Amino acid sequence: MHRPSIAVVGRPNVGKSTLFNRIIGERKAIVEDTPGVTRDRLYGSGEWLNYEFNVIDTGGIEIEDAPFQVQIKMQAEIAILESDVILMICNGREGVTDDDRFVARLLQKSGKPVILVVNKIDNFEMRNDIYDFYELGLGDPYPVSGSHGLGLGDVLDVAIDHVKMLDLGEAVDDSVKVSLIGRPNVGKSSLINAILGEERVIVSDIEGTTRDAIDTKYTVDGEEYTLIDTAGMRKRGKIYEATEKYSILRARRAIERSDVVLVILDGERGIIEQDKRVAGLAHEEGRAIVIVVNKWDAVEKDDKTMKKFEDEIRNAFQFLDYAPITFVSAKTKSRLNTVFPLIRQVDESHKKRIPSSTLNEVIVDSVSMNPTPTDKGRRLNIFYGTQVSVAPPTFVLFVNDTELLHFSYKRYIENQFRRAFDFTGTPIHIMGRKRN
Repeated sequence: MHRPSIAVVGRPNVGKSTLFNRIIGERKAIVEDTPGVTRDRLYGSGEWLNYEFNVIDTGGIEIEDAPFQVQIKMQAEIAILESDVILMICNGREGVTDDDRFVARLLQKSGKPVILVVNKIDNFEMRNDIYDFYELGLGDPYPVSGSHGLGLGDVLDVAIDHVKMLDLGEAVDDSVKVSLIGRPNVGKSSLINAILGEERVIVSDIEGTTRDAIDTKYTVDGEEYTLIDTAGMRKRGKIYEATEKYSILRARRAIERSDVVLVILDGERGIIEQDKRVAGLAHEEGRAIVIVVNKWDAVEKDDKTMKKFEDEIRNAFQFLDYAPITFVSAKTKSRLNTVFPLIRQVDESHKKRIPSSTLNEVIVDSVSMNPTPTDKGRRLNIFYGTQVSVAPPTFVLFVNDTELLHFSYKRYIENQFRRAFDFTGTPIHIMGRKRN
C-alpha cells in the first residue's frame, strides 16, 4: 500500500511552511515573514491516527507577475496533480483576497478533496473572522494557528477521513519489486527493454519520455520480479516540469513500492548532485540498493577506468558504502547478466534475520576488540541485542544509558555486523534502548 499525499497550497505568506513543519514534526521548510521564500516543493512524511502520509509544501500562488511566479504556479499545480488530499491555506488576519479566489478556482478544477484552512487565528476572539471564507466555495473553513499548533488536529482528522475513502490497497503480490530510479535520460527505460528483450517501454533521447508508471513482470530462474520504471510527468494544460523536480517526486513514489532499488547512473555524463538526491531517497526509505552504471559502452576505457569510476561513486555516495556497483550497457546488452544476481543478493540481505544467540556472540566479540566508550566517568554497557524486524534489518541494543551509545560506536557495531553476516546492499538500523 503506497502512502497517500497531502499537498499544502495557497497564496504567498499565509503560513504554509509553518503548517508543513508542524505536520511533519520538524523544521524542514524555510520560514520567513517574506512572500515567496518557498519556491520549490518540499516533501516530508507525517503520521496521524496511525496513518502515514507524504506532505508536499509548495510555493505561494498569486495573480501578479511577481518574480518566479510562473515557476511557483507550475510547482503548485504539479503538487495538486500528485496529491490525494489538498489543504488550502488562507491568512485569517487579512481576509479573503483575489489571490485566494484564484487559488480556490484552481483547486475546484482539480476534483481532489480540498480542506479550507484559515491560518493565524491565534485566539478564540479571532474565530469570528473566518466566516468570510465561505465565499470561496470550499466548504467549512477550519481555524488554526500554525505558530501555536492550535486546531491542526481537527484539520488532520478531516484529512484522514478523506484518506480512509481512498483505494490505496494493492493486490497480494509475492514478486520482488524492483524500481529503477535516476535522473532523466540515464537509460532506465532502455535497461528494462534490454532486460526483457522487447520494446516494452517507450525510449527516446528526450528527457521525461516515460509518462506513466509501468510495472512489468519478469521471471528469472523461477523467481518472479516486478520491474517498476520511474514515470515522468504527465503534461496537462500548460504544466511543464523541470526535469530535476519531477524525477525526485516520481522516484519517491516508486521507492515506496519497492523491495530493491536500482540507482541508475550515466557512465557517459558522470555523477551530478541530483544523482545523490535521488539515491538518498532510497537510503532514507531503507530499501535494498544496487548502483547500476549504464551507457558503459560510450565510455573510453583502459584497465583502470572502471576502478576509477567506482572510486568516484564511493566518494560521492559515502552513505551507500554498502551498495554493490555494476557497469552495464543497455544499448549493447553487455554485462546485463550481472544485474539479477545482485538483485537476489541484496534482497536476501534486506530480509535476513539473525538468531539472537549468534548476534550476541558478535556483540561480545566486538566489545572485547573495541571497548565501549565512557562519558564523565560512566561507561556504556551493552547487555544484549536482538533483531526486531527485517527489510531493512533493524536491531535493538539494550544498554544502561542510551545517551552513551554515540553515533561513532553505533557505526562500529554496524560494521561488525556487516563483516559477520554479509548485509551487502541493505542499510542497517541500530537503536539503543535502556534496560529496565
